[in-house]
Amino acid sequence: MLKAERDIAELEETDETAKRKTRKGVFWPAFFIVGGGAILGIVNNKLLTDIAMNGFVGSLKGLGWLYQIVSIVALVIVAIVTFSKLGNVRLGGANTKPKYKFSAWFAMALTGGIATGLITYGVNEPIIYFGNIYGEMERAGVEPGTPLAAIYAMGRSFYNWSFIPYAMYSLSGLVVAYIYYNQKKSLSVSATLTPLFGDRITRGIWPSIVDTLAVLAIALGLASSLGAGLALVGSGIEAVYKIPQSPFIWLTLTILITATFTLSTLKGLDKGIRILSEINVKVFYIILFALILLGPTLYNLRTSTAGMGYWLQNFWVWGLDPIDIGGEALVMWWTLYDWAIWIAYAPLMGIYLAVISQGRTIREFMIVNWILPSVFSIVWIGIWGGTALNWQQNNVADLVGTIKNSGAVAGLWTFLSNLPLGFIIIPVIMLTLILSFATAADSMVRSISQLCTANIRHDEEPDQWKKLLWAISIGIIAFVMVAFAGGEQGVDGVKYLAALGGTAVLFVFVLQVASAIKMFFVDEVKK
Repeated sequence: MLKAERDIAELEETDETAKRKTRKGVFWPAFFIVGGGAILGIVNNKLLTDIAMNGFVGSLKGLGWLYQIVSIVALVIVAIVTFSKLGNVRLGGANTKPKYKFSAWFAMALTGGIATGLITYGVNEPIIYFGNIYGEMERAGVEPGTPLAAIYAMGRSFYNWSFIPYAMYSLSGLVVAYIYYNQKKSLSVSATLTPLFGDRITRGIWPSIVDTLAVLAIALGLASSLGAGLALVGSGIEAVYKIPQSPFIWLTLTILITATFTLSTLKGLDKGIRILSEINVKVFYIILFALILLGPTLYNLRTSTAGMGYWLQNFWVWGLDPIDIGGEALVMWWTLYDWAIWIAYAPLMGIYLAVISQGRTIREFMIVNWILPSVFSIVWIGIWGGTALNWQQNNVADLVGTIKNSGAVAGLWTFLSNLPLGFIIIPVIMLTLILSFATAADSMVRSISQLCTANIRHDEEPDQWKKLLWAISIGIIAFVMVAFAGGEQGVDGVKYLAALGGTAVLFVFVLQVASAIKMFFVDEVKK
């Protein structure tokens, strides 16, 4: 009897393994393109840089209008869904219970998305606008270096880092979650298009094309984020510890960061990603609270409030400017670049957000994935960016001069070195940068591996070899682009790469937006 039961169990396990075989139509095309990019970067890095640069300029100049329109539409849809009766719908059905407690869920959602961005640009971006360092203020009608320029810088930073970009993540995540949990479709990007095209989009060559584009976009986006993190930590080591940046330093950091997020993703969602996210978010809270105590509180409150007013006053002009109003230096290199990388992440980030959100209502989903991260970003930039602007205006630290001399990411370290106990805070920030990227990368590597696996459930772990292979490939591309494709802003190579990722998936994201409109406002939504 026991032998028969054991044989049945083995047969069931074998059958389950067969069902979860590798999706060759997704895995191999994506891997050959990403792996080929890594090899090309090693053999002929100039050619890789030129390809990425041409794609960057062409895509953002030619499609800037579409990026702007779809971002505004995504924001409107998310707002309506959140505050209407649709928000009462529970993902998975009325009786489904959430798996994660609220604090863990929020930690996984927040740190899975922002990576190194807020730390990198919470100080640097407002200062760059304020000083017109790369020509961002040429068409703004505001004199650089003035109190009004500080308000403008704060408002523009709020715009780029809050409700619009998080609406993109949230929209993709909601579409994935509702279609997977409530309509019982597959856990894939292609399944999110079934409201438009029916089940035929999940058969034949179409799912391979759609899901391959999503994998390529997130792989390039991750490589870009890792590259930006390498450039930032490397510049910090040089500025603070006087160790010059070099391929050896970048390689060492690549190995350290890649090993961290690889180990986390190999441990799985509960034992790796959740734990690392909870650690990382606590560090974020501590750093933010410390700067609230150390910074010019009244100035930060006043400048943030005025910045929000300036942002709201100019919302539609900024939101529908394809380049022609604000100019290339501001719109293409900042807002459109930001939208490209957020869209590059959106479909795969959507899968991750869906996986951790079973049992939550749509309103809860939007509060945790749209509203709270946006508010957190505003508070972060208000404290970090406000303190930096105050110091610049009162000659406490010449952050504008630092960035002009050392690159777009260098201002952070001059800022930190002027804080009390800076010698303690700086290594903590470096560790936080590593953790921040790792918590974003481990979740995305898991999502990539899920998408490359047939018939996988949300609570199943993909094969370990897939996770390992994707993690190493992303690490190699990031190192190559930083080591051999720097430019005026220091991270031009990875900026180009990220924009290519956004372009690869832009039209998929447009279709996801259309799917959301049809599913929630045309078709009947059931609780």
